[in-house]
Amino acid sequence: MYATSDLHGYPLAKFKIFLKNAVFSDDDFLYILGDVVDRNGDGGVEMLCWLLEQSNVQLILGNHEAMLLSCSFVFEEITNENLQNVTSEKLELLNTYMQNGGNVTLKALQKLNKSSPETVSYILDYLRNAPLYETVLTEGNDFLLVHSGIDNFNKSKKLSQYIANDFLWMWPELSDEYFDDIITVFGHTPTLSYGKEYTGKILKTQTWIDIDVGAAYGQKPALLRLDDLKEFYAD
Repeated sequence: MYATSDLHGYPLAKFKIFLKNAVFSDDDFLYILGDVVDRNGDGGVEMLCWLLEQSNVQLILGNHEAMLLSCSFVFEEITNENLQNVTSEKLELLNTYMQNGGNVTLKALQKLNKSSPETVSYILDYLRNAPLYETVLTEGNDFLLVHSGIDNFNKSKKLSQYIANDFLWMWPELSDEYFDDIITVFGHTPTLSYGKEYTGKILKTQTWIDIDVGAAYGQKPALLRLDDLKEFYAD
């Protein structure tokens, strides 16, 4: 089992080569911990189309996919009723999304919507059904896979007691600790944020692992093999 995160428009062709070099096969399973969209290239739209066809790859919802879903009204048919439903709140959501790199994704999806609106519909449904977290058991460790870590964390709380934003918008401190017997794996916070020495590298602490190595900012993405915690980096 493998995990990666925060690809942010990383080219699909290069990603497939990366998977091949990491000896990822049809017998393996890959979790992408959110944020395949926005910031670079086609905004991850080709990656989303690819994900629709993969039986051994699971996307966990990231905050950028959540922002895209909050702006899904832009793909609705233009009618007088729909125009009346475009509130100032929706326009503010759209503005926020655009300011966070969503312009490239919206542009690519709007182009796709002209030729294949059903594919855009499938993509949006896929994202709506994407889980906020997954628990994974291997022979060596138990894992909680989530996009951003866990906000308002308390060891006595059940995962079902957290709200969506607790899994989408957290920026953990190096001193933060999660579960004692479960390794929490997440992205969202580029590891370079913790110090220059972590630039482009997976960061491991006693209770959590950050695998966002900064692909959004020109770094090469990383893969973490959960079975043995081996790290792979794109060439």
